[in-house]
Amino acid sequence: MTVNTPPMGWNTWNTFGENISEDLIIETCDAMIEKGLRDAGYTYVVIDDCWSCRERDSEGRLRADPEKFPHGIKYLADYVHSKGMKLGIYSCCGPKTCMGYPGSLDHEFIDARFFAESEVDYLKYDWCYHPRIIEGRVFYNRMKMALNASGRDIVFSVCNWGQDGLFDWIRGVGGDLYRSTGDISDNFTSIREIFRSQIDNLPLSGPNCFNDLDMLVCGMNNKGNVSAGGCSFEEYKTHFALWCMAQSPLMIGCDVRNIDDQTLALLKNPELIAIDQDPAVRPVVFRQWPWMNMHSYAKHLANGEYAFALVNFNDEDPQTVSYCFAEIGLPLTGEWGFKLRDCDTGEEFEKIFEDKVSATLQPHSARVFRGRPVRIR
Repeated sequence: MTVNTPPMGWNTWNTFGENISEDLIIETCDAMIEKGLRDAGYTYVVIDDCWSCRERDSEGRLRADPEKFPHGIKYLADYVHSKGMKLGIYSCCGPKTCMGYPGSLDHEFIDARFFAESEVDYLKYDWCYHPRIIEGRVFYNRMKMALNASGRDIVFSVCNWGQDGLFDWIRGVGGDLYRSTGDISDNFTSIREIFRSQIDNLPLSGPNCFNDLDMLVCGMNNKGNVSAGGCSFEEYKTHFALWCMAQSPLMIGCDVRNIDDQTLALLKNPELIAIDQDPAVRPVVFRQWPWMNMHSYAKHLANGEYAFALVNFNDEDPQTVSYCFAEIGLPLTGEWGFKLRDCDTGEEFEKIFEDKVSATLQPHSARVFRGRPVRIR
């Protein structure tokens, strides 16, 4: 499977945890289409942990829980495919999943064949209960081999939380994306810590091997499986902007059947999605102000444009944050500047920004701009 840009979709875990069902998957798939999320690029519907029976069958095969999924996984794959979407599933490299269901250790090839026969398109592969005496790369290389042998192209989403030397071996074992952090929670502290933990690792991300900062919590509003206080809408905007600048996979975690209009507009923001899906896949150029919680970023884009993000990570007090164009190489001779637009409102600024772009930001706020260098004189 060639994964040139970060996968986009929805995952059951953040909101529903163990409380998943066939009806939930079908209703969510339909809601994603009805609300325009599929057309915005969100094409994967991913079933996370807790989908299977507690025991394998007599032949050692995984089985879908007949109460949760009475028609089985292939039925859901057929339904999702008929709607122009793709189906994802979950397993784990240990003998059990994180929630105690059967894992794939020593069953990699039989499980990969089950996923292929079920016409699954995406596998999230977790990190619980594995034998610590064996290096992590062995588990993931083995499952990648099994997926390759299954005869079906299946996106391989490695989820080992950035442990066991992940960055040294993830590309070599064939991971298409890789969870580099612990689990996200629905509060701004979690969002901030996750993003800041990966700033130095973002240059390692690229086509066919994307750094996954974990699923989105936008619109959860302190409801669901990872609730931890919730966020303001401004904090959700910052969350989404940062994930797009990092070109992280975008997996929605809220209940899209009941999504509010504000969150829906945010998740469909075409300017930010275009940055996340930019085919050049360049890492951000990071500039940190002397105050640790004021950050700014620039990013080369494929069409000769640039994206600039300004972030106030502080918990108190507005701050003016800037990105000085000299940091990205623009000569400060007065001959060149940037023509920019606001990625939130779409507003094209009439002025030419000559030496920097600045904004006064409330705590936990961000602004993203996009544009190209122009000759002033």
